[in-house]
Amino acid sequence: MLPAFSIGRLPRIEFGSGALQKVPGIAANFGQRLLIVTGKQSFLASPHAPPLFEALRQRGCTWETVHVAGEPTVAFIDATVGQLRGEDFAAVIGIGGGSVLDAAKAIAGLLKPGNSVLDHLEGVGPELPYRGPATPFIAVPTTAGTGSEVTKNAVIGEPGKFKKSFRDEQLVAAWAVVDPDLLASCSPKLIAADGMDAFTQLLESFVSRRANPLTDALARSGIMAVKDGLLPFYRDPQNAAAREKMAYAALVSGICLANTGLGAVHGLAAPLGAFFPIPHGLACGTLLATTTAVNIDALKQRAPDSPALPKYAEIGRRFAMQKGLNGDAARAFLIDTLQQWERELDLPRLSACRVTSADLPRIVANCRGSSMQTNPVELSDDEITHILQERL
Repeated sequence: MLPAFSIGRLPRIEFGSGALQKVPGIAANFGQRLLIVTGKQSFLASPHAPPLFEALRQRGCTWETVHVAGEPTVAFIDATVGQLRGEDFAAVIGIGGGSVLDAAKAIAGLLKPGNSVLDHLEGVGPELPYRGPATPFIAVPTTAGTGSEVTKNAVIGEPGKFKKSFRDEQLVAAWAVVDPDLLASCSPKLIAADGMDAFTQLLESFVSRRANPLTDALARSGIMAVKDGLLPFYRDPQNAAAREKMAYAALVSGICLANTGLGAVHGLAAPLGAFFPIPHGLACGTLLATTTAVNIDALKQRAPDSPALPKYAEIGRRFAMQKGLNGDAARAFLIDTLQQWERELDLPRLSACRVTSADLPRIVANCRGSSMQTNPVELSDDEITHILQERL
């Protein structure tokens, strides 16, 4: 019998080359006064921006623009909402990477209520329930990593202190417009970090304690898209087929994580990103192979009947393309592949991001957030410390 499961709210999704051209019509259906949230220059300097803005003008739309530099902070979100509240925007369009989409999502959620985002962040502040209403949000990703275009959470941080989620189904985008052509300007370094973020989300969702048949199907398809797309895209950002695979992988990774939770890699990535100058995707990429190996060892010792063990073997078998490869041999192939990706993508060790042995207790003490709760096996502090030591 199939287990009972539930799937949270999703946006209306438009996927494919040229999908950006649909944004003016989508936006105009909400109204003519818009807020556009984007990065400082990457999209605005691209050849995609002028046609988009001209099409919006032709539909009678006007807009304000907010620029997001780096990861969104409480101060940035609150200042933006304070400045723009009361302008009666019909919709918010977020165009950019994960940080831009998270910022746009939070701003869209707070423009009408007008209160501080700190009121709703998990694990800090009063953790008040979000009442809304949210301004309609249109998410247009320009990178292939976080899957923020389809999730209900916006990650907001305070450098050196925390990175926490503002999370509610009312924050889910009304539309997610995923145009792989927008990824063509990504640098190899960004492709590596974002691609490993997406893959980590897919693998952790696949072995999560809350995985279900629907998310498993999506995760499998996304994992194989990364297998076929990540390295070709990294080697040649103009490879259109590889771009499409990675845009798809990131999209379904967001759907999966929103419904299954994640695991130990993301549990560790949160304090690493909060306390050190390490981008989220790089934290995931540099930890994934070692964490996977530690998870497998812990499962074999303490939970040998866990469905995660055959799932790890399944991915190893699919990567090896050997139908008869099973058990430990298949899992070893998976770990070997992840280690090969580490090398080819030139992922830095933690010490390159100013992490030292003296920092490890603080990281371990702050890694037990929601992601750790859905890891396929509970890891001890010693096991988590071992992961970090191996990647220093």
